Amino acid sequence: MTRIVAVIAFIVALALSAAPARAGVANGGLPGDGANPLTGMRWGVYPKGEPLKVYDQLRAAGDPRAALLGRIALRPVTRWYGQWIDQYGRFGVVNTIRSYIQESTGGDPNVMAQLAIFALEPYERQACTRVPTAAEQSAYRTWVDLAADAIGDSRVALILQPDLPFTSCLPHHSRVDMRLVSWAARRFSALPHTTVYLDAAASDWLKPDAAARLLIANGVRSARGFATDLTHYASTTAELSYGHKVIAALARRGVHGKHFVVSTSENGTPFTFQKHPDWFHQGLHVGLGIPPTTDVANARWGLPSAARRIARREVDAYMWIARPWLLNAGPFELDRALRVAAATPKRYL
Repeated sequence: MTRIVAVIAFIVALALSAAPARAGVANGGLPGDGANPLTGMRWGVYPKGEPLKVYDQLRAAGDPRAALLGRIALRPVTRWYGQWIDQYGRFGVVNTIRSYIQESTGGDPNVMAQLAIFALEPYERQACTRVPTAAEQSAYRTWVDLAADAIGDSRVALILQPDLPFTSCLPHHSRVDMRLVSWAARRFSALPHTTVYLDAAASDWLKPDAAARLLIANGVRSARGFATDLTHYASTTAELSYGHKVIAALARRGVHGKHFVVSTSENGTPFTFQKHPDWFHQGLHVGLGIPPTTDVANARWGLPSAARRIARREVDAYMWIARPWLLNAGPFELDRALRVAAATPKRYL
């Protein structure tokens, strides 16, 4: 009898270890926390971010440009973190992220912060040239563990690995990066109030079937779902159609119940890379899109009826994940920020 009980316990433990981690719920335990994990709470604004600091300076000086910059500075946006903050080891990673959450939420445990984790090395074009070393793989796991420790039970919407398609770029079809991101998706999703979305590229980058394969290989089963348009400028309507097709492609592969978010911080005047591959030198003006919100099907956004139906069923939020005041991840540029803000369509103000 004892042996039978032991065997049953072993089988149960094995099944549990094989099951995907239960995804965290950012609004869990709050009044009205429903099916959408990003509703029913305020989204924090980081007071020490460069746009808000400059906005406060302009406003204090009576500079009329403050009103224009406020279109960016007063919105909740996603802050990106990677291994560049580990120069002080554990102290640097844990305290930097913990301080960001504390500042963004004002210390209120029921306010949500937004983070993007971008910690693989090598990455982007460099990832196509070599596989990460054993030391780099170990450093990634250590860094993610520290970041997860810093988040703890805070309420967080977390975007995992912007430019995720580069995980399929490693030489010799290596899946090392995919295994690392899959592990990170499980690690972050296991936190009680962290909701994880993997980057799924954009409608002008991947086909839906390719995006579904990419997401599955990178552990989307453990996450709430995925995010689109992080580093592109495609229209919200195009992204809603794309995300809907990705969800269908995931379902065909046995992955059900996923939702997505769309980054709308830079797609107010949309264009595709196919049409404008050299958009910056062509003088195109990037504009702010739909402001951060979970009210995704509101008629105010001017979306077609089919897009609104998709948003209502499958989209958790429009988020400002890209940073519209930056160009190619450079330093804050006031002139650029003002141009982007000035190009915002009136219906989004």
